[in-house]
Amino acid sequence: MAGRSALRRPREGNDAIMSQQEAASAGATPGGPAAPGTVSDERSLAAQLFNETWRLMEREGRSQEDDDRMIHTAHASRYHWGQVPAAAPAHLARGEWQVSRVYAVLRRSEPAIYHAQRVVDICLANGIGDWDLAFGYEALARAFAVIPDAGAARKWTDKALAAADSIAADEDRDLLLADLETVPHQPRYW
Repeated sequence: MAGRSALRRPREGNDAIMSQQEAASAGATPGGPAAPGTVSDERSLAAQLFNETWRLMEREGRSQEDDDRMIHTAHASRYHWGQVPAAAPAHLARGEWQVSRVYAVLRRSEPAIYHAQRVVDICLANGIGDWDLAFGYEALARAFAVIPDAGAARKWTDKALAAADSIAADEDRDLLLADLETVPHQPRYW
């Protein structure tokens, strides 16, 4: 498996997460909990938890406690996105994607597959394409590679590559292709 430093987060400008500046303007303290009671607090908390999960994923030499916290923050972020009335289905798909990535990093294939499939299901049910759907396929490829099931991983990689053609922004397409190169046990064939 590629080093954790090879892991990348989806493009921040796509509302998947909130910048520290946005979090501060929503009344949250960077790194601290949001004040309870408002929709913007739920959104801010969801974004902060998403960012904390990434920080943990990128940490070298994580402890067991770090791994446990990473699982909990990923699930909590997804939960809080689900509590934001204005959250788009894409927010939920991106939350499921991050949960799947966490389990793939931890080499836990069953929950990684489950949450990756949720990404694809949410995207297809809501007509979401572009990079969200492509990254859903990437998540399935990565999750099956953890087993390892090379045939299934390649099938989902092929779907991600096909979906890459529909990604509007070159930067997002490049990010997908770079992430596909980090799928475990799968040499580049495209």
